[in-house]
Amino acid sequence: MNAKQFRFETGEISHTGYARDHNEDNLYTYPDGGMWVVADGMGGHHGGDFASGVIVQHLATVGRATSAPDLQARFVERITRANHQIQQHAMTQGATIGSTVVSLLVFEQHFACVWSGDSRVYLIRDGQLTQLSRDHTEANELLDRGAITSEEAANWPRKNVITRAIGVHPDVHLDHKYGTLRNRDTFILCSDGLTAHVEDHEILEIARKHQPQKACDMLLDLTLQRGATDNTTVVVVRAFDKTEVTPMTAIFDLPQEGM
Repeated sequence: MNAKQFRFETGEISHTGYARDHNEDNLYTYPDGGMWVVADGMGGHHGGDFASGVIVQHLATVGRATSAPDLQARFVERITRANHQIQQHAMTQGATIGSTVVSLLVFEQHFACVWSGDSRVYLIRDGQLTQLSRDHTEANELLDRGAITSEEAANWPRKNVITRAIGVHPDVHLDHKYGTLRNRDTFILCSDGLTAHVEDHEILEIARKHQPQKACDMLLDLTLQRGATDNTTVVVVRAFDKTEVTPMTAIFDLPQEGM
């Protein structure tokens, strides 16, 4: 059986927001190599932007993989390098510096979502939105242990405290989610600046109806309208099976005029 080949349409946007004076988010998109990344730095003027920037710089050297396992191995190796460099920089600053990372990796019909922290990746498939990542937060850990209920987790006073990040610990701890691509799958990668203001159903409504760049623009606009209390970064990726010829009018679930 021949491996399926996909082409990708990508949108991307990043904004400082209204409450901060600099942007600690970074993103990297490499459709030809099957990699899309969002990193949300932590550490303020001590170096949150440095941390997320180092992650992106290392991942930009991944190049073209020869297989899905090779792509994942290259990704993890670069993240490990970035982790070490961030830790070394933090020691010179006498501060805790780190960054979340969330990535979509694709080779042929195979995909992997890899993350550390609370930046997210969603998948829209068959008109449904699914969060593929799981936030590495204090509230989620307590929920997993049965120490609090889902209702308590939603209102937990430290719900934004993350339990994993690149650069904070000597060892790298990443979670992975694997799947097989389908035609018109749409992925949304974002920092928590988006999800602090925009609900999942709104992400679904916008991302499924619009081309990726337009969806990114609209999601950011909605965040800005609601105060944008954090840096906000959004990447939208739509996959198209190269072997399937689809009329352009059928790709997007857009309302038709006069109907």
